[in-house]
Amino acid sequence: MKRWLLLLLAAIATLALAQSDTTAPPPGLATLRKSAEKLRPLMQKKATPSEGDWLAQHPEGGQTFDQYLSSRPNRPGERRTTLYIQPIGDFTKAQEQLVKDSAELMGIVFGLPVKTLDRLPDAAIPASARRVHPSWGMKQFHSTYILDSVLAPRRPADAVAMLGLTATDLFPDPAWNFVFGQASLTERVGVWSLARYGDPEKDYATVLRRTLQVATHETGHMFGIQHCTMHECGMNGSNSLPESDRAPLPFCSECELKLWWACGINPLPRYEQLADFAKRYGLKSEEAEWRKRIEMLSKK
Repeated sequence: MKRWLLLLLAAIATLALAQSDTTAPPPGLATLRKSAEKLRPLMQKKATPSEGDWLAQHPEGGQTFDQYLSSRPNRPGERRTTLYIQPIGDFTKAQEQLVKDSAELMGIVFGLPVKTLDRLPDAAIPASARRVHPSWGMKQFHSTYILDSVLAPRRPADAVAMLGLTATDLFPDPAWNFVFGQASLTERVGVWSLARYGDPEKDYATVLRRTLQVATHETGHMFGIQHCTMHECGMNGSNSLPESDRAPLPFCSECELKLWWACGINPLPRYEQLADFAKRYGLKSEEAEWRKRIEMLSKK
């Protein structure tokens, strides 16, 4: 089974918002291309990677929209209509709120209904698929087991993607110390952990941003979007928490075009919803970025 290991930083409860504008049909591809071109002047070229950054260790060629189009990516359709969140293990009240708030943003970003399934207890992960890290003493779940034996068999028939979320640290292989997240593109399942994002009770806005970033990044991969090397973008690869914090939460115009086309999204009302969400949660730089995009798209 083809699988991408993704070093991520962050991660989602309840029914979220459906398509950005249900009152009008989505724009055609030619119109979406024009909208992306309007946004291009706002984009920042991807910076030259520093030592230890993702692109310094993982040279990648990137993916244009036309390459994405020709790849026949996973996308919503008549039978695959919904994003599912599967909580695994125990969560604090603050972490439960992160799940709820992230689900709301996911519904806006992808223009799809988001449903959270009943939480699975720790006991759903057998002793053979967990360990205590020999040096750190942290309890960890085996992420590959979760993909293959927990998520894939439970994936609903109408799932575009199913996203496992846990507050427990993850490891993909006994030789690895940990992994932030792991995804299977062919099975449309992914899992990541909140364990390394910080304490939401002390700095909720920072932990929320990190959670939102990994949630949208990981789901973007399950929609066939590769790491972005063209611009500073939410789909940039990351090797560390500081590198991820430097990356923007919003996708660049090239990666946004992929989502608009894949999910049948009307960009302008979606940006209005995103800006309102950012304002409510104190995400000031994200609100400013999305309002700039509203201004650009509103110009005749």
